[in-house]
Amino acid sequence: MLRELGSDDPRFRTVRFRPGLNLIVADRTATSTPDQSRNAVGKTSVVELLHFLLGADKTGIKLMDDKTISQATFRLDMDWPGQEDPIRIRRSGRSPNEILLNPDITQESHTLFEDEKPVTLKEWRAAIERDLFGIRPEDKGLSGRILLNLYMRREEKGGFKDALKPAERTSAHLVTTNLSYLLGMDWRLARRYVDLSEREATRRKLVAAQKDPVWGKIVGSSAELRGQIRTVQQRVNELEQQINEFKVVPEYEEIQREADEVNRRIRKLRNEEAVHRRNLEELEQAVTDVYEPDDRYLERAYAELNVILGDQVRARFDQVREFHQAVVRNRRHYLQEEITQLRERIRASEQEREELGRRQAELMRILNEGGALDTLTVLQNALGQERARLEALQHRLAAAQALEQSKREIDREKDRLEEEMQIDIEERAEVEQQAHALFSSFVQELYGNDRTPYLAFKARKSSLDIILQLDSDSSSGISNMKTFCFDLTCAIIAHREGRGPDFLVHDSKLYDGVDERQVYRALTLAARLMEDEGMQYVVTINSDDLAKAENLGFDPDPYVIKPRLNDTPSGGLFGFRF
Repeated sequence: MLRELGSDDPRFRTVRFRPGLNLIVADRTATSTPDQSRNAVGKTSVVELLHFLLGADKTGIKLMDDKTISQATFRLDMDWPGQEDPIRIRRSGRSPNEILLNPDITQESHTLFEDEKPVTLKEWRAAIERDLFGIRPEDKGLSGRILLNLYMRREEKGGFKDALKPAERTSAHLVTTNLSYLLGMDWRLARRYVDLSEREATRRKLVAAQKDPVWGKIVGSSAELRGQIRTVQQRVNELEQQINEFKVVPEYEEIQREADEVNRRIRKLRNEEAVHRRNLEELEQAVTDVYEPDDRYLERAYAELNVILGDQVRARFDQVREFHQAVVRNRRHYLQEEITQLRERIRASEQEREELGRRQAELMRILNEGGALDTLTVLQNALGQERARLEALQHRLAAAQALEQSKREIDREKDRLEEEMQIDIEERAEVEQQAHALFSSFVQELYGNDRTPYLAFKARKSSLDIILQLDSDSSSGISNMKTFCFDLTCAIIAHREGRGPDFLVHDSKLYDGVDERQVYRALTLAARLMEDEGMQYVVTINSDDLAKAENLGFDPDPYVIKPRLNDTPSGGLFGFRF
């Protein structure tokens, strides 16, 4: 149980709790003006400070935004499981990650009133989960902070909007998991809905990302990737074959240069042969065109003229004829020699070209069968790059296939989980009946038999639903009383089974808009239950709401604790306005 809430600021008005029902009352003074409000007297601050001292993040406590408040050190004395005397918890907004404990219950051995031991926020939360809720380190999915939001609802966190969700921004699946733990259901099955929800949320984000043009470069569709993989695999196979058959040829570059030179020589010889052949054709034609001159036509010409040539003239003709015959013979001899030389050159060229062709074939065979070492290195580097590309494509294909298959896998898992959850609900029918009986009895005590309330569990594909039914629960007042009954149900069941602390705290927001009969019955019910169960119920309440219960016969005097708050400048919890 909670014992005392205090501060090192002397203006702070220490709150002293006691077992059973505790009423922290906020009065409106007779001198109050319409502009003055009890919203700033410190009712909600009590709940905020309890959260702060019981491990909430400083950033989640709006109260700590004020520098005056955050500079103070606050303390809480409370009973602790396994301890005969209360422990003291101290924490300041100046050093929010340091918790001062006396004794240090985070350790196995400790002594009361020993020097205060600073512990980390993480260690303090672990001790709260272990000792107040019986949560072990391996119980993933259970959270002391989520549970404390149920035991001490905060309007700032939307804690009164939905009885089944004491913190508005907390995952509904996580809240249901923790509520299942308090009520005695198989919370591990409920925890699997969290995993499924996270997987499904991730899948939806990835599917939505497929519309982004960049997505194709990151993953892509499985059909496209399979086509790319086949192409790259073929290239890898070709490179592997080339490398396996590759032979390193010594002095590869020298052989290549020789082959190039042979090739150039062969081309040159062919060009020269073409010229020689054209010249040969011309010479052979010239030989056929050479002939001896015929002078017989001169004698016929002179005879027709009746001119008789003498011997001396005839001797002169003979000399000229012999001269021309000698010229023709010399011409024919010269052409024959040129023709012979050209034919020899052509034969020599053909022979050299034939030899060069054989050498060229040998060199090309050597080059085709092997290559230089740097060529092999280039091939190996290319193979490495293609293999890396292939592996990347295969990873992308696996991711694409996993995404395409994930919906079917999630749907199958949902079906299995729904069936397992339904079987568990049926096997734990007594647990469900106990929760239903308590909740129904509390509602009926508030509203009589005019309503048909019930609490039930229903397994669905995507969630475990806790169904709270209270007829005509559309008004805020009735909704608040449903929350009141549900919180009492969870706290009492968990306390009986050793799964929760022995206190419950409600802010005055819970009684806003509640009919006076329900205020009276709720406070009467809470007072009786706390005494019967050995528990503690702390509620902040405005004096006019308390007056509703008093008018119907409720006596608040045994339950009102100090200080009694009011809307004067020094009448609030902190003793000053801020």
